[in-house]
Amino acid sequence: MDHPDFNLLITLDAVLTEGSVAGAARRLGLSASAMSRALARLRETTGDPLLVRAGRGLVPTPRALELREPVHRLVEEAQAALRPADALDLSKLVRTFTLRTREGFVENVGAALLARVASEAPGVRLHFVQKTDREGALLRDGTVDLETGVVTSTTSPELRTRALFPDRFVGVVRKGHPLARGRMTLARYLAAGHVNVSRRAAGAPVDEALRAIGAERRIVTATGSFAAALTLARATDLVATVPERQTGILRDGMHSFALPVEVAGITVSMLWHPRMDGDAAHRWLRGLVLDTCAALPVSH
Repeated sequence: MDHPDFNLLITLDAVLTEGSVAGAARRLGLSASAMSRALARLRETTGDPLLVRAGRGLVPTPRALELREPVHRLVEEAQAALRPADALDLSKLVRTFTLRTREGFVENVGAALLARVASEAPGVRLHFVQKTDREGALLRDGTVDLETGVVTSTTSPELRTRALFPDRFVGVVRKGHPLARGRMTLARYLAAGHVNVSRRAAGAPVDEALRAIGAERRIVTATGSFAAALTLARATDLVATVPERQTGILRDGMHSFALPVEVAGITVSMLWHPRMDGDAAHRWLRGLVLDTCAALPVSH
């Protein structure tokens, strides 16, 4: 049969377990006539009489005896698969989650996140991988469980998103830099050499803000990484312009200042594929990331 009726497995299990048509009918809540029709279909499907008369009762055929255990096991497994999932027991959860993040996330959030995981679900492991593009295929195919980043018009509309924290851009220079002293003005900011951080042809958000007022900063070098930009700024007289909360620990020992031009803020979010919506362990992970990020120092 090309398309077997899998409901017949339940009927067959009842017939083989009870050993009688009447007993199977009671077990399934069917009338005697309905059960007789079901048995006829089973006989046609299996090509075997299954139960044959012996005196005043019925006895199973060799084929029926052969089917009894595997059919019963199949029915039990199917019923288990269709039951609601058991309540999540974090103490017994053994699982590895892969998180794809931009630089700064692990440095600022990783330790606190790992501490929470160790306390609540010691069998869980977190695998952090670097995010170098906005490609959503890794979430779609399950290679990555959760991502962090800024949602834009290019973000796949099929992905779920949840805001983690707002952020603003600040200027950063080494300790002892001339810009670390005195009031920051637009003229002083523009006169300095800058390291640009951008993966977009249009440049960084600060460049868009400067263009809007007819100004331009002097870019000496460029990188696609906030961490690399801060490393260069720490060892030179260059200015790095980076998100404040996202780079908190990366800026340790450096001087940060408010930009002398109005630059639109950003919102860092977590992203996941909708197929993980109903996964209790994944929901727990999302809540953990949300709570941990909420404890990040707030920009002033």
